Amino acid sequence: MFVGYSYKKSRLVRARFASPRNSETESRFISMWQPESKRSCQTNVRQQEAEELNPSTAFLQCLELILPWLTPQELANVSLTSKSLNQISKSITHRRSSDASRSSENLPIPFHNTADNRPYAYFIYTPSQILPSFASQFLRQSWGLGSCVRPNSVSRLCVEPVRLVDELGESASGCDCQRCEDQVRCPCTGLNGLDIASECGSSCGCGLECGNRLTQRGVSLRLKIVRDRRKGWGLFADQFIGKGQFVCEYAGELLTTKEATSRQQMYDELVSGGHFSSALLVLREHLPSGKACLRMNIDATRIGNVARFINHSCDGGNLSTKLVRSTGALLPRLCFFSSRDIKENEELSFSYGEIRLTSNGLQCFCGSSCCFGTLPSEHT
Repeated sequence: MFVGYSYKKSRLVRARFASPRNSETESRFISMWQPESKRSCQTNVRQQEAEELNPSTAFLQCLELILPWLTPQELANVSLTSKSLNQISKSITHRRSSDASRSSENLPIPFHNTADNRPYAYFIYTPSQILPSFASQFLRQSWGLGSCVRPNSVSRLCVEPVRLVDELGESASGCDCQRCEDQVRCPCTGLNGLDIASECGSSCGCGLECGNRLTQRGVSLRLKIVRDRRKGWGLFADQFIGKGQFVCEYAGELLTTKEATSRQQMYDELVSGGHFSSALLVLREHLPSGKACLRMNIDATRIGNVARFINHSCDGGNLSTKLVRSTGALLPRLCFFSSRDIKENEELSFSYGEIRLTSNGLQCFCGSSCCFGTLPSEHT
């Protein structure tokens, strides 16, 4: 931290310009003949030391570390107590609105809102799927610190990715290709197709820079989250995106069917009260036999990534979904790719499904020519 560095520096400067071997008279004599730059340096050092010993300054420095952990409502309440806290709160709010990913992605993903006075949407960010048993330990997440390094690591975010691997099976047979981009030779790309893809996993010898780990490197496109009066927050392209480019994966809590059903019932009650939208996605992968399917429940309502802001479009939208399996992993990841060229400032969207149980469901505002008027819905 700057405080510790400045303290050590001040001690060095003081030892250099005011040697303890001199008597008080000698010190005064020497100070009279010191260059102006040295005397001003000593003055600045004493001011810094006084500020460091000032209890109010130390208190504010502590608050700058604590306040980023507060919820928006808590932060708003604290900002009313003093002018200093109000300034710190405004700074934290600005940093939050400048990057929804908390510096966990390769590029910042800012919020833009001209519809109302909400500067950002508050949630816990995870770049990858996590288990609710682990996520329940982290009810808060620091958001709004000053300068942050972008290590593209989830460990700094206080969340861990799901590491469900087959210890006795595929995880022991990763590829050892020299160039994994060569899809003819690399065994990890054998399942690539229209709706499914296979990438290298943890047991492979290649690193994250491998061309066959495209979806594992996080968001690498400029995106932004924009507020609409009717639809709420939505994810938009902040640059041109060519057809077939990877956009992001759908990250959140992996739930059992029982837990997903329970949560959806709670979400339905909150939706009926207004000012709430859930991000619980149910994915069904039909197995080759056709007699069974793999069901995944990914809830990004409380803990998720930027994909939670992608809205529905009745015409299918401009994103296509693909299940991506990593060698050795038991569960796939749902990833979004551009289904066509996407212009800058264009909203990103995909189809939530085709089933609509009731005609009086949530109203759809996708604006497409084939809009059904209501959002897809089915029994969770």
